[in-house]
Amino acid sequence: MIKHKRYFYALSILLAMVILAPAMYVGAQTTDTPTRRSLMYNTATETTVSGTIEAVNQVTGRRGWNGTHLQLKTAEGVMDVHVGPSWFLTQKKFELAKGDQVEITGSKVKFNDADALIARTIKKGESELTLRNAQGIPAWSRGGRN
Repeated sequence: MIKHKRYFYALSILLAMVILAPAMYVGAQTTDTPTRRSLMYNTATETTVSGTIEAVNQVTGRRGWNGTHLQLKTAEGVMDVHVGPSWFLTQKKFELAKGDQVEITGSKVKFNDADALIARTIKKGESELTLRNAQGIPAWSRGGRN
C-alpha cells in the first residue's frame, strides 16, 4: 500500500510539472525585458506632435533590421521620428507616405546628439498604430505583448 502511495505522489508531481512547464516558459517569454531603444524611452518627456510627413526613410540597424524613420514637419520645425521595424508596420498593414498628415505621441530624446522622437502611437486619419506600451516597451518585442 505504501509503495502505491509513493508511486501515486511521484506520478502526481511529474504530471504537475509537465502541465505547468509550458505556462512557466510563456511567462518567462513575456517579461518586460527592456531593449536599448526602450531604455531611451522616457515617459517624463512624452509629448504629442502633429504634422506632415516630409520623408519616410528605411535605416538598417545593428541587427540588420530595416527601421522606419520619418522626417515630420511640425509647427516648430522638422523632427526626426523613430517609428520601429519596417516589418512590424507591414505586418500591421499600416502605411506611411510623404504628404500624410499624422499625430504622433512619443518620447523626446537625444539620439546621436540630435533631437528625435521615439514614437509610441501614430494616428493617421481614422487609423491608429500602437508601437509601444505605456512604459515604452516595443509591441514587437516579447515584453510588449498585451
